[in-house]
Amino acid sequence: MFDLLKSQLGRLRILAFLEGVSFLLLIGIGMPLKYAYAMPMPNRIIGMAHGLLFVLYVLLVIQCGIEYRWGWRKTGLALLASIIPLGTFWADARLFRHPNQTL
Repeated sequence: MFDLLKSQLGRLRILAFLEGVSFLLLIGIGMPLKYAYAMPMPNRIIGMAHGLLFVLYVLLVIQCGIEYRWGWRKTGLALLASIIPLGTFWADARLFRHPNQTL
């Protein structure tokens, strides 16, 4: 795992995983607690964490797109993956493991 931290792409892969998990927690736990049980605090905490991870993910995708000279399509798909549930897991498997592969 520490090898992943050595490169920009490795950090993106870790952040993609964390962003994806936070999105699932927000949708699967935070939102039901807020709307079904009137418990807004978990949603606020998970939402804040997810928001921070989302912004970091977007910035890191843009940095990797520039560094690895990704085309608009690959960069756009990586950004689009952040707003679709399970999208960042797909992006890790299809886009980030082979950084120089074109689509």
